[in-house]
Amino acid sequence: MTHTRYFLSYSSVKLPLKLVNEITEADLNHRNFYYRGEYDDNGLLLHCQKIVYNEVESEHHYRYDDNGALVWVQISEEDEVREIDF
Repeated sequence: MTHTRYFLSYSSVKLPLKLVNEITEADLNHRNFYYRGEYDDNGLLLHCQKIVYNEVESEHHYRYDDNGALVWVQISEEDEVREIDF
C-alpha cells in the first residue's frame, strides 16, 4: 500500500530526494508548484513528482533492497530519462 503526501521543497540533491515542508491536499489549490511523494508502509519514498501548474515537470522512481538501501533510480525530466543502479 502506498501513501501520497505533498511538499513544498526538498532539502538535498542526494538520492532519494528528501521532501520537506509538508502541506495538505487542501493547500494545493493555492500553489503553483509542489512535490507529490508516494511512500510505502515503511516510509520509503517510491515515487516523486514535481508538479508545476498542474503538469508533471519531472519525476523520480526509486527501488530498494530488502534492507531499505536504494538500488535503482529512474529520473525523468522533459524528454530525458536516466536510470542509475547503485
